[in-house]
Amino acid sequence: MSATNKIVHFFALKRSIVALMTMVVLIGLGEKMAERFLPIYLLALGGGIMAVGLLNGMDNLLSALYSFPGGYFSDRLGAKRALALFNLIAILGYAIVIIFPYWQAVIIGAIFFLSWTAISLPASMSMVAQVLPANKRTMGVSMHSLVRRLPMALGPLLGGVMIQCFGERAGVRLSFGIALALALVSLALQQAMIGDDAPRRRPAEKNPLALWTRMAPELKRLLFSDILARFAEQIPYAFVVIWCMKNNTISAVQFGALTAIEMAVAMSIYVPVAWLADRGAKKPFVVITFFNFAIFPLILLFSHSFAMLAVAFVIRGLKEFGEPTRKALIMDLAPEDRKAGMFGLYYLIRDVIVSAAAFGGALLWMVSPAANLITACACGLLGTIYFAIYGRDLGESEIDKNNRRS
Repeated sequence: MSATNKIVHFFALKRSIVALMTMVVLIGLGEKMAERFLPIYLLALGGGIMAVGLLNGMDNLLSALYSFPGGYFSDRLGAKRALALFNLIAILGYAIVIIFPYWQAVIIGAIFFLSWTAISLPASMSMVAQVLPANKRTMGVSMHSLVRRLPMALGPLLGGVMIQCFGERAGVRLSFGIALALALVSLALQQAMIGDDAPRRRPAEKNPLALWTRMAPELKRLLFSDILARFAEQIPYAFVVIWCMKNNTISAVQFGALTAIEMAVAMSIYVPVAWLADRGAKKPFVVITFFNFAIFPLILLFSHSFAMLAVAFVIRGLKEFGEPTRKALIMDLAPEDRKAGMFGLYYLIRDVIVSAAAFGGALLWMVSPAANLITACACGLLGTIYFAIYGRDLGESEIDKNNRRS
């Protein structure tokens, strides 16, 4: 095997995976230039703290509600056509925000453009599971997660520059214009680069309850722990930028730099963790991930300088330690003919419940930032302890047995 082929094999860089990663970079770059500063944009347009809480809660709720249809349409239409449909939905949302500079229009537009990640993820994970063997899925998911972090690192930095140059209103609107243009380019490229799906032997499952009965007990325990860990993330999520820029006088460019630090840390650990997770126990990586979810809000609470905030965002980057492992485990446990649908169901259940915590985050912030951040930390620690006690590693034989039983 040549050196090039060894690299391609090690990093699971098959043609469809490379095409998927190109699409993720293009769409993600435009999206993160604008989306990360939406709380600041809402405030600039006259929306209050409750509008910010509404946006964050809606983000989680829509992510949940869109996840299952995302899996259904992927199973029914195939990944290629489903991703094209999802792109068009996001483009509609960008257009609404660009045309109508009102905070109410931002909320309406967000119904469409916030859908991209949630609705496309089941299709993306299904493609990874179809293209790669079981012993390379964690690497495949890790490479997908890694390239997602490139725009997540660069996007807020570029968005911060736009705000610095053009102000909070015009800068964010211009960022949405760039996001729309990149989404159009991605729409054309993904249709040219991604191969057509194989014909479906069975119709897609549209009943969530029918899929729930096929969910492995080990996956249900992971889901419960994940919900508690996401409480730690989503209770303060929309207010992190407000804490940094309003409570600590960090500039938009500095906040973009903090986000870049977070993404750089995340990207640096994906490949070595994936290599280890594909060869040994997965539980320790997931436990470490949940623990980092839990302690980030607490460290943020005591961060009042750029240096301390940088430390907090390093911890935030480390929460990605076992995320690809968790996603790969979901796909391993899902039935072979329902991987996208099962992935969508998992996220539907998780994010519907977590959306309540996101809405509650605004109420806690109105009490005090400390109430918000300490509550988030407590939820994360509970999830970490539960998974440390009850979570299980699965060998390939157990995975095969669960799939046969389904």
